[in-house]
Amino acid sequence: MARKPKALLEELTYPGPHDVLRGDLALVGTPGMVFAPREGLNLPAVAFGHGWLQPVHRYRGLLRHLASWGIVTAAPATQLGPFPSHRIFAANLRDTLDAVTKVRLGRNGISVDPVRLGLAGHSTGAGSAVLAAAADGAPEVRAVATVAPAQTVPSASEAAKGLRMPSLHLAAENDLVAPPTGHAKAIAHAWGGPVQLRTIEKSTHLSVTEGFHWTQLLVQGKPHYGTQRLVYALLTAFFLTHLGGKKEYQPLLDNDVKRAPIDFEREGASAR
Repeated sequence: MARKPKALLEELTYPGPHDVLRGDLALVGTPGMVFAPREGLNLPAVAFGHGWLQPVHRYRGLLRHLASWGIVTAAPATQLGPFPSHRIFAANLRDTLDAVTKVRLGRNGISVDPVRLGLAGHSTGAGSAVLAAAADGAPEVRAVATVAPAQTVPSASEAAKGLRMPSLHLAAENDLVAPPTGHAKAIAHAWGGPVQLRTIEKSTHLSVTEGFHWTQLLVQGKPHYGTQRLVYALLTAFFLTHLGGKKEYQPLLDNDVKRAPIDFEREGASAR
């Protein structure tokens, strides 16, 4: 008997069953952080792109949360200046995925399955994740999720037209930096494959981030615990379903949840 979405949401807001290890991506050639379950072979992995001017430590809770549910999660700390190259950051995200598939992680020799890879990101890091998914060559990306996505140069919505893997886009209702009707909506409607767009109510551009950072004086919004819980649960359900093969979490993705209704979705490739 399928569990109700509310129960699944409640379960996934809490850490999963795995002890989590934290490592330094610099050991494989890229500055940044990696979180992984203490044990496991052929695990799914996600590379996460930080937002404009946001240090990667502002996403530690999200990265750790995904790892506690069995997903290796890595965030490169590159392109942190005021004038980042989105194209280079997209390449950094792909390099990060490539690196974690080629080395054993931790003392127990954790390994990543090269056919169970995903991308995610916040703000321009989300747009860069879309660019990374659209780039030619290995590694092949199987799922993409964005949080308060912002457009990039080149255009993330243009890149989305050629993508066929499942995607989840979480917009922030009160986002003044990347308004959901202009950024997340454009990317979601352009997506060439299965896609879902949700708007998280009472959230701002920086709601998913943690702690205080000087950029809050410059960029609209601040951390919001309720938004973080929703994002953690929805991204976990999405990647467990599409990378982990755990279909028991599909009902959460198929239904509205409080403060995060489905605004738009489409199954399969769009007609062009």
